[in-house]
Amino acid sequence: MFENLKVFEHRYEELNLKLYDPESTADRDLYAALMKEHKEIAPIVEAYRQYTRCEQEIEEARALLAETADKELKELAQEEWKEAAERQAKLEEEIKILLLPKDPNDDKNVIVEIRGGAGGEEAALFASVLYRMYTMYAEKHGWKTEVVSLNETELGGFKEVSFLLDGEGAYSRLKYESGVHRVQRVPETEAQGRIHTSTATVAVLPEAEEVEVEIDPKDLQIDTFRSSGAGGQHINKTSSAIRITHLPTGMVVECQDERSQLKNKDKAMKVLRARLLDREQAKASAQVAQERKSQVGTGDRSERIRTYNYPQTRVTDHRIGLTLYHLEAILNGGLDEVIDPLIAADRAARLEAE
Repeated sequence: MFENLKVFEHRYEELNLKLYDPESTADRDLYAALMKEHKEIAPIVEAYRQYTRCEQEIEEARALLAETADKELKELAQEEWKEAAERQAKLEEEIKILLLPKDPNDDKNVIVEIRGGAGGEEAALFASVLYRMYTMYAEKHGWKTEVVSLNETELGGFKEVSFLLDGEGAYSRLKYESGVHRVQRVPETEAQGRIHTSTATVAVLPEAEEVEVEIDPKDLQIDTFRSSGAGGQHINKTSSAIRITHLPTGMVVECQDERSQLKNKDKAMKVLRARLLDREQAKASAQVAQERKSQVGTGDRSERIRTYNYPQTRVTDHRIGLTLYHLEAILNGGLDEVIDPLIAADRAARLEAE
């Protein structure tokens, strides 16, 4: 494995030269592609170089032990050998993780769809809590949020909400959120103070490029209608909302967030492409179901993945048996406490499967 890492190092040096080549800087697309590759292999090369430095330190310590009869020097060399060997072992594990096949969707923006599940109005209110949690998480990471469609209830809950998250590495972190989220709390509408259990479903879809999903315009039925809900006077005067039906699959996407019909159509098409790509990827994943079981982030969306218990201020992720008592912080966007262990568990499972 480590012999092969020299290939990465040679390519890294080659990229460094190309990035300063006037021909590369003059071609924006080429320069962007070179920068992307450089960024991807830089951590591998850096870890490899540290690994080889540790190797040199071990050799030097070994040589000193063989050459000297001085007790203090021997003790010093033994200590240096031990420290370098420990660092090298850690770097070896780090390199193995860096060399794991990368999910091609990891760098993509995402479309998140949240729907109230079992529990009626309380489920809709919980869906709105999850929406707030993800938008606050996005804000912490500097990601841009855009609502595609929103169906509110009278009490301020969301029957369903779809939104775009635009930011580096959005899918790599949020792909673990797809599934059924369960809440246990006393609803505001409960007079006797009994704890109710409700659910909401979350779907996280990588945004698909047009070249990844071909859509025949003949397969689309596009309808316009007037927006509904609170807003401005334009809601009652213009038919800016868009409904797109993909006839072969029966998928329906609505968007009424923008005043512009064209902008709504563009957002709706993004969602449709993402859903169609997700459908194709789900078919492919079903063929390797055993492999999917070993990967934390690709579970069935009907699977209950997490419970939010308000009386105990507890959040439990059932996939990895993680329990945290920081409910308020997590609901305020502190999701990294949950996502980081999920990423670690996923990597460990993939390393074991290698």
